[in-house]
Amino acid sequence: MAKKMNPRFKECRRLGLNVCGHPKAMNRAKKGSSRADKKLSAYGMQLLEKQRLRAYYGVMEKQFKGYVREAKKAKGQTGETLIRILETRLDNIVYRLGFASSIRQARQMVVHGHIRVNGKKVDIPSYRVNIGDEISLKERSRNVELFRENFLSSFPNMYPYLEKDESSFSGKLIRYPEREEVPIEIDDQLVIEYYSRLA
Repeated sequence: MAKKMNPRFKECRRLGLNVCGHPKAMNRAKKGSSRADKKLSAYGMQLLEKQRLRAYYGVMEKQFKGYVREAKKAKGQTGETLIRILETRLDNIVYRLGFASSIRQARQMVVHGHIRVNGKKVDIPSYRVNIGDEISLKERSRNVELFRENFLSSFPNMYPYLEKDESSFSGKLIRYPEREEVPIEIDDQLVIEYYSRLA
């Protein structure tokens, strides 16, 4: 399974945005070190936003293109649909619920079989979570100090589209997120324009 393994902080500085969520990611950022600091053409801006969005969710290009195609076929705003698709990936929901401190850690937890969906083991990070699905930590994994600390120290019900139950180390997707509720600094319309040029 292909996955992004590039240095996270270096990628954040290059993209000019903290896409990995680590509080120290931009500490060494200097003016002029980011592509965003340079004068970009319309195409350059679209490409940069596409790369930022991919980096936020840790998705490879081939899979990302598939999500864009799916979003274009759906009803409603294409950009918002794309964000919703990415936001409901299992690795992202695990991260948002606070089981992991980063998308990469969440992905690893899923692949290593620590996560249950409706009581069943799911080890595919791109698995699409549906409304009402219960995401929980495997019973034996609840004794792992790192997982316990992550889950119990994160804010309960920080995202209005998720419901978190600390007593059972679980959470639910109670509805699809609205675009303004998703905490990413991306102009998703530019991403759709980038792929429209390639069509």
